[in-house]
Amino acid sequence: MRILLVEDDKMIGDGIKAGLTKLGFTIDWFTDGLTGKAALDSAPYDAVILDLSLPGMDGMQLLREWRQAGRDTPVLILTARDALEQRVGGLQAGADDYLCKPFALVEVAARLQALNRRRHGVITPKVTHGGIEFDPAPAA
Repeated sequence: MRILLVEDDKMIGDGIKAGLTKLGFTIDWFTDGLTGKAALDSAPYDAVILDLSLPGMDGMQLLREWRQAGRDTPVLILTARDALEQRVGGLQAGADDYLCKPFALVEVAARLQALNRRRHGVITPKVTHGGIEFDPAPAA
């Protein structure tokens, strides 16, 4: 999956990019809202990880503009804004999911996979071709 990451915190961005890359994701990382907006306009992405407190353009404004323009790319808000009204506001503004910092990277990956499955109408993460079956979910 190709993911657009818009996150201004260098430590968090580095950790997300390194961790998700190890899990098989392709990550394009931008550190401000205006550059993130231009990135989504210039390349196809399977999903977006969006921080809300960004220089240049706030993440909520960015999300609203994407949705008003008809962009349906799934968006996972990943932010320190954890008040109930902020979470509800983010979802009502068009986010597909909302996760507060601090977070576990494995949960971010699982949420991205779930967003992608829903976008493509797939109920299970299993892929079957002939007699071969691949299930990326870890065994319980």
